[in-house]
Amino acid sequence: MDLGVRWKLHGDGKVPAPGAVVRPDERLSWPRTAGLGAQHVVAMFGASFVAPVLMGLDPNLAIMMSGVATVIFLLATRGRVPSYLGCSLSFVGVAAVIRAQGGTSATVTGAVLVVGVALFLVGLAVQRFGARIIHAAMPPVVTGAVVMLIGFNLAPVTASTYWPQDQWTALFVMLFTGLAVVCLRGFWSRIAIFLGLVFGYVLSWALDRIFGKIHSVDGGGKLTDHWRLDFSAVGQADWIGLPSFHGPSFEWSAILVALPVVIALIAENAGHVKAVGEMTGDNLDDKLGTAISADGIGSVLSTAVGGPPNTTYSENIGVMAATRVYSTAAYWAAAGFALLFGLCPKFGAVVAAIPGGVLGGITVILYGMIGLLGAQIWINAKVDMRNPLNLVPAAAGIIIGVGNVSMEFTDTFSLSGIALGTLVVITGYHALRAFAPAHLKTQQPLLDEGTSSYDEKTGPGGDGGGGQRAKS
Repeated sequence: MDLGVRWKLHGDGKVPAPGAVVRPDERLSWPRTAGLGAQHVVAMFGASFVAPVLMGLDPNLAIMMSGVATVIFLLATRGRVPSYLGCSLSFVGVAAVIRAQGGTSATVTGAVLVVGVALFLVGLAVQRFGARIIHAAMPPVVTGAVVMLIGFNLAPVTASTYWPQDQWTALFVMLFTGLAVVCLRGFWSRIAIFLGLVFGYVLSWALDRIFGKIHSVDGGGKLTDHWRLDFSAVGQADWIGLPSFHGPSFEWSAILVALPVVIALIAENAGHVKAVGEMTGDNLDDKLGTAISADGIGSVLSTAVGGPPNTTYSENIGVMAATRVYSTAAYWAAAGFALLFGLCPKFGAVVAAIPGGVLGGITVILYGMIGLLGAQIWINAKVDMRNPLNLVPAAAGIIIGVGNVSMEFTDTFSLSGIALGTLVVITGYHALRAFAPAHLKTQQPLLDEGTSSYDEKTGPGGDGGGGQRAKS
């Protein structure tokens, strides 16, 4: 059985010829492949260790399980889809909502594990029936609205939790990160979030030396005098050791909050597979279902031991685009480095010491970018928001999600925020479409950017086409 773990040496294994592409089944020399793997790890660091911190989970375990998930993905796709699977930012808002309802880390990982199972089942369905079922159930107007409300639902987390801990540090980190994203080029622009974190560390250290302790709320919400940057736990941490594991706990209220994120994960995977296919020149439509299922399996394994969920990373697509090296051998090297980092508790302590003000500046941009990806889906798909069939369910669902509107059905069961907003968007769109007059449903759908093998002769749709991209 071909597992995609055999690579031909590209040329002399040193520097590819001008304009040459190192294909997924090729590799450079092993030292150069290891260097490329390390570059992929750095590219995913910014988001992949911020996400578990924001979710209240162990960053060491997150990095380790991202390596495990990447290995599973590469084996499942037989080495045809070069990809790194890192911690998904789409779940940050879900974790915040679950914890606000009194949930623990076990409750968070239990809810997300169910999402991983759902994603795995969706992948099986795509393998069986084809990619068009995604378009039928979740057209771009629905997908864009759900991604948007998931991102913007996070705004209160920044405003009430991180920003008040050190507003001036948050402001300067926000400005620096914004400049890095816009002004830097190539690889450096891909790690702008990471650079913002480093800047925030240095700034917090300098402010502590110059002004001493700050009088503000701490991470627990208590008003007190405290250091911006506290490295006490770093000195006590071991250099080598296992991360902290815990089992999941399942509660229906938490599961219902988390389930809508499966829509964002499907969009991310579809966009990633399409993007990689375009770069390598391979038709990877037949691997879309496998990629989605592999993502689901990786998330299930990670959350089963207390880690965060994983998803394909567009940061690493940027690295491939810059280097024109698509070798999956580099991703195996990246997975190996991630496993080693996961076995260093001191590294995790450094990550956990990120000051609240730094996270405030980072999340202002990061959460907004997540939400605006929904608008990008609409733009790519040419969704017509003048059409009330598109406008009404999207508008209602987004306001419910962002405003955290709640519906109480019984004394023990209610839906609110992300869960209720997603339900309104999906059911509202399909219900309105069933009763809408014919002239609102005559716009022909375009080919979906993430799944290019749709049947162009499929009946008319009211969403204005398809188009999904990977997360940033």
